[in-house]
Amino acid sequence: MLKQRVLTALVGIPLLVIAVWFGAPLPWFTLLVALFGGVAAYEFYRLVTLARAAPLVYFGILWSLLLIISRDTAVLALISPQIWFAYPAPRLDVNLLAPVLLTSAVTISLFSLITRVPREQAFNSWAWTMAGLLYTGWLLGYLVALRGVADGRNWVLFALFTTFASDTAAFFIGRRWGKHRLAPAISPSKTWEGAIAGGLAAIVMGLFFALSTPLGVNLTFPQAGALGLLVSVFGQMGDLVESLFKRNMGVKDSSKLLPGHGGVLDRIDSIAFAGIVVYYYVIWLAP
Repeated sequence: MLKQRVLTALVGIPLLVIAVWFGAPLPWFTLLVALFGGVAAYEFYRLVTLARAAPLVYFGILWSLLLIISRDTAVLALISPQIWFAYPAPRLDVNLLAPVLLTSAVTISLFSLITRVPREQAFNSWAWTMAGLLYTGWLLGYLVALRGVADGRNWVLFALFTTFASDTAAFFIGRRWGKHRLAPAISPSKTWEGAIAGGLAAIVMGLFFALSTPLGVNLTFPQAGALGLLVSVFGQMGDLVESLFKRNMGVKDSSKLLPGHGGVLDRIDSIAFAGIVVYYYVIWLAP
């Protein structure tokens, strides 16, 4: 299992870095995130369906993809009506499109379920449909939005590699020296020792991005360390949330698509929350 985990990482991480590096002006990174989001949404709804709920699977997957793509201003520019029609047309605004998609998801899915399932199951099915597209499409969309900000390539790499450092340190240190359970009712394998090691590793990785290198971001060392720690904390919280979901669904992994890692849903938990933290730092606090 460990060998498979390492081999999958050695193949997957370089491909991810390439997509981030060359993600503009061509939307390779957006397409990769959309692919991950679509697969993750499918895994989510498959587990929910096995638990005898009845979400709108195809609707949820489609809206997850739309929520991710809608955060890429370059893609929106390509599909703008002003390009394809001679007469004046409304300009697509990324800040308006996401709320429109969310509103349409709420209303269309609810009305559809009222007509398709027994009324006793309608609200439960609607809630699971919304939970899936928010968890996969809305959260992953922040990574796409982050790639579109100034110096977005390096900010995305910051989010990814601080998360990888946190997850790797937490896994190996917790496995070797972990004794005190972090959340035994949710994930018995996670320990406080692993969580602390993950936080320290994320701080060290954050400090690396504060150096004057081609990968550097506009952060002082204290800021980089603090942001790395926040990424680790929120990433580990996201990991626990996904563990709670799987425990409620009665499974260990969302699928076996990624050898040694489980499914795509198992891998996006901490990354999605890391993207949110770094995005709002850049929007609110970055100079």
